[in-house]
Amino acid sequence: MEFNIFIDGCLVIGILILACLCLATKSLFTAIVLFVSLGLLIAIAWVRLNAPDLAIAEAAIGAGLTGAFLLATWRRLRVAPANNDANAPKKSGGDNVQNS
Repeated sequence: MEFNIFIDGCLVIGILILACLCLATKSLFTAIVLFVSLGLLIAIAWVRLNAPDLAIAEAAIGAGLTGAFLLATWRRLRVAPANNDANAPKKSGGDNVQNS
């Protein structure tokens, strides 16, 4: 009995810590990894609550599919060229005039 309470307490503390770290981190990749880990930990919590159907859905959608979409988006953000106007050469007047 006490072992089950200990496991459930560790699970709750782990979920809260991962959620806070996911929100507090400055690195986008780290936040994605923490989010996927959080989804897997929540899936374990659903198993402990005797809801295996929700655990499967959480693992498949929450951790798997959403994590894959977030990683694909992160990759696109890293590949996309940055619009950095600070390094662009300065133009003299008439910027709005198009040459035909």
